[in-house]
Amino acid sequence: MKIKYLLLFLISFIQVQAFSQKKWTLEDCINYAHANNLQIKRQELQAKVANVDLLQSYTNILPDLNGNISRNYGFGRQIDPFTNDFILNNSISDNYSVTSNISLFNGLQNYNNIRSNQYASLAAIQNVEKEKIENTFNISSAYLEILFQKELLEVAKNQKEVTVLQVDRTQKLVDAGNVAKGDLLEIQAQLANENLIVTNTQNQLNLSILNLSQLLDLDSTSNFDIVVPDTIDPNIAKDIPSVSLVYNDALEYLPHVKSAEYLLKSYEKQLAIQKGRRSPMLYLSGSIYTGYSDQRTLVNTNDFSEQEIGYIQGNPSQIVVSPSYGVSDYSYSQQFNDNIAQSLSIGLSIPILNRWEVNNGISRARIQMEDSKFELDQVKQQLYKNIQQAHNDAISAREKYNSAIEAVKSNKESFHYTEQKFSVGMVNSVEYNIAKNNYIKAESDLLQAKYEYIFAAKILDFYRGIPITL
Repeated sequence: MKIKYLLLFLISFIQVQAFSQKKWTLEDCINYAHANNLQIKRQELQAKVANVDLLQSYTNILPDLNGNISRNYGFGRQIDPFTNDFILNNSISDNYSVTSNISLFNGLQNYNNIRSNQYASLAAIQNVEKEKIENTFNISSAYLEILFQKELLEVAKNQKEVTVLQVDRTQKLVDAGNVAKGDLLEIQAQLANENLIVTNTQNQLNLSILNLSQLLDLDSTSNFDIVVPDTIDPNIAKDIPSVSLVYNDALEYLPHVKSAEYLLKSYEKQLAIQKGRRSPMLYLSGSIYTGYSDQRTLVNTNDFSEQEIGYIQGNPSQIVVSPSYGVSDYSYSQQFNDNIAQSLSIGLSIPILNRWEVNNGISRARIQMEDSKFELDQVKQQLYKNIQQAHNDAISAREKYNSAIEAVKSNKESFHYTEQKFSVGMVNSVEYNIAKNNYIKAESDLLQAKYEYIFAAKILDFYRGIPITL
């Protein structure tokens, strides 16, 4: 038995280690976030609530059906509810009833309520998609930031290795007496600076990884890492689409807009509901009733007798008699069947004056609808501004990237030429360090421009509904 539990533990441990050491693709990150993000789950719950409200609006058109059971205890002089006779004894009576009501017409309020809740449910579904898109956007940004920091770290390490080789070469020249020791000190200082750059870049990479893991709500960031694509082509947006093209695509795709549109339609139906309250309401109701009283007795017509109660005044021979019948207990089941009563009624309720509630309800609904229109216009207006900004950023990033390519070419050639001259003592270490720092900065600027360009292109893709991929 102990061996069995040990094997289970080892299998679980291996699975956990395999999961923690797995490198995540962008698709893995997005799928995981969509399945586990708490804000998305909350929006999904809100969508379920909206669906329940929709179901309720459908069932509101059905008749209701209610049953009632009561027992009454009477004391002293009272009226029996079944015989309407005065009784002086304490009594017990039971009442049973089933009632049902249905609205035949109420100004189409039920119909408009269904339509309103349909639009509200659709808006809630779009809110879920909106949360997923925003989450995807944030994760993609964090993912690209890690890729940028990884490449930047690689550049820093490569430059450091070049400087390490240059330190060794300069040390040999100093030992041979070909260059001054000051040149060696300058190169060593450069190496120290590049060590600091590597450290800072590594720290920034760690921070970027932490940011992505927090967006994923991972319990632990231990061994968390991402997959680096073989190549990331920065020229994915050579043809930057126009603002109008992106905007029109966004109107058809983005749930931000669709949610606002559905809410406006929902409020339009809410206004129709309030207007429907001005209409007369036609309704139908019915009931079945029965009961039991312990004061009731059953008259036996077969047990008949006459009883003298007097005579006619002036004619003593004319005796007056009163019929008398025997009585017996009235059983519970027999009373239950004999007391059944049924009713069916149809009515018309006409609103005349309701303390201005209907008019005020219409005014509130109209204000809500107008505010919803403004909200939709505001969403579209902000979307257009965002697309304008993204379009401008994409163009600027493309120009910056092209300029950065040329800068790297120039600084690379300059550095290699200076490096050759430094190796034969034609330039000093200060000039060498300046050329090398310019080259390092040009490479860093190129990387930054590259990812700015990629990110700007992805934003435009995002607005057009094109999936973000690398």
